[in-house]
Amino acid sequence: MDRTANAVWQGNLKEGKGTLDAQSGALKGTPYSFKARFEDESGKSGTNPEELIAAAHAGCFAMQFSHFLAENGTPADQVDAKAVVTLVPGTGITGSALTVVGKVPGIDAAKFQELAEKAKAGCPVSKALGAINVSLDAKLG
Repeated sequence: MDRTANAVWQGNLKEGKGTLDAQSGALKGTPYSFKARFEDESGKSGTNPEELIAAAHAGCFAMQFSHFLAENGTPADQVDAKAVVTLVPGTGITGSALTVVGKVPGIDAAKFQELAEKAKAGCPVSKALGAINVSLDAKLG
């Protein structure tokens, strides 16, 4: 199964600008720029590759974790996953920090943690991010 996205960039690195489109239509002419990537911590000036990696990682992890919880006979009422991808200019992407809070009836904290770690290791995006540090903070909510 292949998924596609397209990036169009115009201009030089610092003053240039680009747009992103995704096969699904979730991104359609979505702006990105040097400012959005390296200067604007608010995220209001457009997206950037690291934000998109964070979204992919959080989404993949949440799905994988939910699957393991259901397989365990303790399906989640809700899984709230967040990923923070860190970019160090001049070095590159150095890590993705996953945080998850789950509302899971009938599970104890130890099993919750075990399945969260299993999901972190087994999620395809975590595997793709094998060159960086992937951390996990998992809590029952």
